[in-house]
Amino acid sequence: MSAHPLSRRSLLAAAGGLSLAALTGCGSSSSQSGGSTAGGKGGTLTLLLPGDVPAGWAAVEAQVNKKLQAELGFTIKPQFIPWANYGQQSLLKFTAGESFDTALQARWLNMTQLAAGGSLVELGSLLGGGKYPNLAATIDPKILELNRWSGKLWGLPQINSVARLHHFLIRQDLADKHGLGQITDFTALERYWYTIKEKEKGLTPIGVNSSMPDLLISATPVGWLNPYSWENPNQSGASFTGNSVQFIFAADAKQAGSSRPVPFWEAPGMMDALRLVRKYYLDGLINKNALTVDTSALKSQAKAGRIATTWVITDGLSSADLAELQKNVSGAMTANVMPIRDGVKPHQTFQADNMVVLNVKGQNHEKALQLEDWVSIKDNHDLLSYGIPGKDWNAIGDDKFEALTPYAFPGFALCWRAPLERRNKLMTESEAKWFDWAQKTENFTVDPFAGFVPDPEPVKRENTQVTAAMTKYGNPLFVGAVDVDKGLDDLKRALDKAGLAKLQAEMAKQADAYLKGQ
Repeated sequence: MSAHPLSRRSLLAAAGGLSLAALTGCGSSSSQSGGSTAGGKGGTLTLLLPGDVPAGWAAVEAQVNKKLQAELGFTIKPQFIPWANYGQQSLLKFTAGESFDTALQARWLNMTQLAAGGSLVELGSLLGGGKYPNLAATIDPKILELNRWSGKLWGLPQINSVARLHHFLIRQDLADKHGLGQITDFTALERYWYTIKEKEKGLTPIGVNSSMPDLLISATPVGWLNPYSWENPNQSGASFTGNSVQFIFAADAKQAGSSRPVPFWEAPGMMDALRLVRKYYLDGLINKNALTVDTSALKSQAKAGRIATTWVITDGLSSADLAELQKNVSGAMTANVMPIRDGVKPHQTFQADNMVVLNVKGQNHEKALQLEDWVSIKDNHDLLSYGIPGKDWNAIGDDKFEALTPYAFPGFALCWRAPLERRNKLMTESEAKWFDWAQKTENFTVDPFAGFVPDPEPVKRENTQVTAAMTKYGNPLFVGAVDVDKGLDDLKRALDKAGLAKLQAEMAKQADAYLKGQ
């Protein structure tokens, strides 16, 4: 497919086809839910947030709640859930009918099934009338349009860049120490990993955590450890829900009008990538506890200087831990590596990775949106995002900051606003380069399935069984912990028994209907 710049018109055209047919009629507006839309005073909103409690959170929470109480008449009480458990625990809280108010959700979590099941508040009807001017001023209307599904807005997109692409954060000081210089391609990355293994005893060349298996091989447009996809970052794929099996669509699907989805292992480059990752695992490049170590634990190891390469994305945050790394390892320096060829324009769907959703069973939907409006004011946003001024951070002009403590709030789960985000003083030159690159739509090609959101309801039972099979057999395969041939045979048998054929047929049916609608 030839790459082409994206205008506002073409962005909105991509959004116009967002398809999740079953959601069109089952959306729960606040009037259909147990929650109230009335304003009123008093009360405490409960928020589901991923990760550990931030260092120094008690003091920040006290200041946030003091301001909220004075200005809006209510407070907040976040529930921080470790990343390793967030997906499952948040889903259970929704399905159990708990009365929390907001949560982080996404297609890579459980958002499609929660929307289809009537667990989320449809926000489109609540945002009009100028009731939330600060929110409206900080989330571009076209971004809201791009994140509608069949015309319904099920969450507030949290973005700080136009496009998102995962890549590698390496220890540049170690690359320089061993004469490797600047690394720009996958071959050079591999040389760096084997050099670290040979010459830096006690360091893990590639850090993988338990949330990452499905990002390594079959993710689209690129699998993190899939060299073929870095050379050809134009594959389109979809799964019915997060952690289910990934189907890859035909390269000529748009031209032919036929999606012809295949399970990931049948797509170009996938088998070679599985065998390569198995080699990395056996050669000791990948940590042996990849299936059990959680995000926070691996991050702590990286900050201690024990991991030579970590997963990052173009969100401007990968330099945030540099000060702590340098405190622990004198002379340490990081660099962001995006191993794509010059001029290549990767596929992008331009949909947000992270969404703030309102729970149908929440106490008060209007107050939840008032909170989202309140965190869209710069002073409030800064307090929540960076901590107490003068204690946790110092401002550098209007768009940068210097961190003074390890305070780190998951803003992507509540308050990311592109116009308000500050850049860390320590942002490296390489990260700034790729973060700036990700702000420009002309650097990307619109994925032909950009607006396609498969509906899991017709295959709900089979998809649940397939997801269980992927967790049991797919994850070990993805991290290289099992023999490829035996592991894939075990996975195929489990998937066939779970209902893979039905999922594949349903995916083709829905994807073909989407193409026809385009």
